[in-house]
Amino acid sequence: MKKKLTLRMNQDAIERAKAYAAERGTSVSKLVEQFFDVLSTEESTEEIKISPFVESLRGIAAPDVSEDDYRDHLEEKHQ
Repeated sequence: MKKKLTLRMNQDAIERAKAYAAERGTSVSKLVEQFFDVLSTEESTEEIKISPFVESLRGIAAPDVSEDDYRDHLEEKHQ
């Protein structure tokens, strides 16, 4: 069953992700799904080649946003 996942990323990363997906005839959602599929495999991450694009996504989430702030943001967004 497919479920919705909301991601917060900086605008530049979003634009790069959309362009990358469009060039490959896929969606950003599918790219994210594939990324997490790779991360969750039992193989050693040393054996998995991570593309430069995926590597560029590392660390772009804002770690200083509290769960309460994010919940408030979502509630405001979906009113």
